[in-house]
Amino acid sequence: MEDILKLILLSIIVIALISSFSSLNLREESTSPPIIVPEEEKTIEENITFHGVRMGVPAVDEEGNGVTTTILVESKPGEGRVLVDINQLLFWVDTQNSIRIAQKVAQNYTMIDLEKIDLIYGIETNASLIGGPSAGAALTVATISLLENKTINSNVMITGTINHDGSIGTVGEIVAKAKAAKDIGITTFLVPFGQAVQTYYTPLRHCEKFGWVEYCTTEYKSEKVDVSKDVGIEVKEVSNIEEALKYFLM
Repeated sequence: MEDILKLILLSIIVIALISSFSSLNLREESTSPPIIVPEEEKTIEENITFHGVRMGVPAVDEEGNGVTTTILVESKPGEGRVLVDINQLLFWVDTQNSIRIAQKVAQNYTMIDLEKIDLIYGIETNASLIGGPSAGAALTVATISLLENKTINSNVMITGTINHDGSIGTVGEIVAKAKAAKDIGITTFLVPFGQAVQTYYTPLRHCEKFGWVEYCTTEYKSEKVDVSKDVGIEVKEVSNIEEALKYFLM
C-alpha cells in the first residue's frame, strides 16, 4: 500500500513539472515580437512608375535619303539624370547635346523640378546611323508632352535644332524630310522660320575665248522651291518651341 502511495505522489510531481515547463514556453512565445519585413525590402517595382511618349521625326540617312524615325522619351523617379538608350542607334555627340538642351528647355517651359526625375531618351530607326542636331525641336516637344502628360498630334512632324532660349534653328535637307513625312501620311510639316521656301544654286560652267585663250568660270543660277507646293504637304514655319507646341499638344 505504501508503494502505491509513493507511485501516485511521484506521478503528481512529474505532471506538475511538465505543466510548469509548458507554461513557461508559452509565455516565452507570447512575448516574442512579430516578424516585420522592413519597408526597404519591398520590391522596387512596387514604387517605380514608368511613363513615356513616342513621336515621329524626319531624318536623312547616310545616302541622303529622307527617312522617318521614332524618338522615345520615358521618365521614372530618379536623381535628375538624362539617360540615353543606344541599343538601336549610335548617337552622335551633337545628338547627345541636343538631348541635354531639350531637357533644359522643357524644364524651363514647364517649370517642373526634375531633380528627382530621370529622363530616358531613345530612337527607333531602320538606319544604322543617324546623326545631327535636327531632331532637337522634336525632342523638346516630346519631353514637354511627357512632363505635362499631354497627347501629341500624330499628324504633325517637325524638323529643326533647339537653342538654349527655346528658339528653333535652321537645318538642311528640308525637301527630303518633307517627302519622308508625307510618305507616312503626315499632313502638317513644321520647319524653322524662313525655310518654307528653299533656295537652290545650280552650278553652270561658262567659257569664253579671248584670242587664243579660252577662259572658263563657274556661275550659279538660283532657284526657289516652295516646299509645300513641291512636296504636296502643308508646311508651317515656327520660330520657337511655344509656336511649335500649338500644333502638337492636344
